[in-house]
Order: sequence, then structure tokens, then C-alpha cells
Amino acid sequence: MFLEQGIKTENAFWKYLLGSVFIITASFVGQIPFSVAVLYKSFKDKIAPKDNAAVMNMFEPNITLFLVMISFAFAFAGIYFVVKYLHNQTLLSLTTSRSKIDWRRIGFSFALWSFFSFLSFLFVYFKSPDNFIWNFKLVPFLILVVLGCILIPIQTSTEEYVFRGYLMQGFANLAKNRWLPLLMTSLIFGSMHVFNPEVAKMGYIIMIYYIGTGFFLGIITLMDEGMELALGFHASNNLIGALLVTSDWSVFQTHSIFKDMSEPSAGLDVILPVVIVYPILIFIFSKKYNWTNWKEKLTGKINAVEYLN
Repeated sequence: MFLEQGIKTENAFWKYLLGSVFIITASFVGQIPFSVAVLYKSFKDKIAPKDNAAVMNMFEPNITLFLVMISFAFAFAGIYFVVKYLHNQTLLSLTTSRSKIDWRRIGFSFALWSFFSFLSFLFVYFKSPDNFIWNFKLVPFLILVVLGCILIPIQTSTEEYVFRGYLMQGFANLAKNRWLPLLMTSLIFGSMHVFNPEVAKMGYIIMIYYIGTGFFLGIITLMDEGMELALGFHASNNLIGALLVTSDWSVFQTHSIFKDMSEPSAGLDVILPVVIVYPILIFIFSKKYNWTNWKEKLTGKINAVEYLN
């Protein structure tokens, strides 16, 4: 069982707090190259960026993507170190309850959400084609493809290992139930996006989408007894988004195929994924992988005595 793999006598909750600090510190260390580059360019050009958006636009988009994503590689190394040496677990035990990682699950989830994402973009594009301009440039796009296929899965996997893996098992150790890990990791995951530029543009209503996505990823992780489906979904969501369309108000400006020139606004497009699309995905996953015993897997208690060792 996925959560139970982290239930150990020596895995007191304070260790997860300490481990989280270590992972965050590793991430900050990984941000040093970007910080140094920003300081050097600011000194060289004698122009100090006024806000985070200005910082993100100081370099060519592919260079910015590379520099920003480095921090996630450091954070992932931090996760590995903490899991192995602080909790005496394997990375596999943080990933899945299966004897090995099910790459077919990751691939299916990736392909399924890529299909939904492409259909969603086509719907929006044909509804308002004037909002988009052709942004494609062959060489920068090919570089983006290479960088994106390597670095974005590292970024999304790092987030999944932190929230659906490390913290979910951590809260399971604390509460000895399933609903608190699902609730807390979803809220924290959503809250981590509060400083995204999309929030400033659209307002806090978009937090429904971020927190709802956290719940969706948590549900499929608990029901499937592993993170594989969440890993595939998250990688597809960020990679396809980076390759397909960019905008001046998104977190990253990339050399994508299209550029969205519209003014962002939060409406049904924020609510629909949470109340319609995600339930459809859950239904598809549940039928394909024969999920049962929903109430117990999502809200049930963990028999701590059975798993403590």
C-alpha cells in the first residue's frame, strides 16, 4: 500500500519538516546560477529589474528556461538524499506500491492529457482565432523541444515527489489516515502557485484551479496506490503548454508555436477543468485500472500498528 510504505516508527513528523527545509535549501542552491546571471546582466546593462516579470524577461526564453529549471534538479537531489538517509526509504517506495515503476501508466496518463490539452487548445483557438499569433521559429523551437523534454519532466516530477510522495506519506505518518494527507497536500500545492503572474492577472479565483488540480492529483495517486498517473499528467500539462502556446502574462515565455495575445480573465475556463474534465479523467482511469473501495482509499484510517516496524 502506497501511504503505508512510509509508516515507520522512526519516521516522526519532525523529520518531514526537517527534510522539507533541506529540500527547499537545495532548491535555493540551485537558483544561484540564475541569480548570478541576473546580477551580472544588471551590472553590465546598468538596469535593475523592477519586478519578477522583468527578471524573467532579461534573457532569451530558452536560456531563462534552462537557468530556472536547474533549481529543480537540485531539489530532486535533495529529495533523494532526504528519503535515503533521513527516512531510510528507497525512492521507489516514495513513487509506487508496485514492485517497480509502471512506465506504461506514466505514458498513458501523459498521452491522455496531451490529447485533452490539444483538443482544448483547438476549441479556444477556433472560437477566437484573432487572440493568437503564429510564434513558430524553427531553431529556437527545436532547442525548446530538447530543453523541455529533459528539464520540464524533472520540474514536474520534483513537484510530484514533494507533494504526492514525500508530504503525503509525511502527513499519513502524522494523522494515520488518508483524508488529511489528501487535504493538506492539495491545499499546500495550490498555495504554492499564489505568486504566479496568472494570479495577479486573473485574481484569486484561479486558485480554484490550482487547488482543484492538487486534489485531482492526490485522488488518482491514492486510488492507484502510486504516483505514476500524476507524474504523467503533470509532465504533459507543463510540456505541452510550453510547446503549444505562450503569453506575456504566463510564468514562462517560451518559443512556442502560438502566442496568446488576449487579456487574461478567469471564468468558466477556470471552473470547467475542476468540475467536468478532471472527473472525466478520473472515470477513465478508474475503468482502465479497476479502482474500487473509494471511501476507504480516500478517507479511511491507516492501521498504524500493522505497519510500524
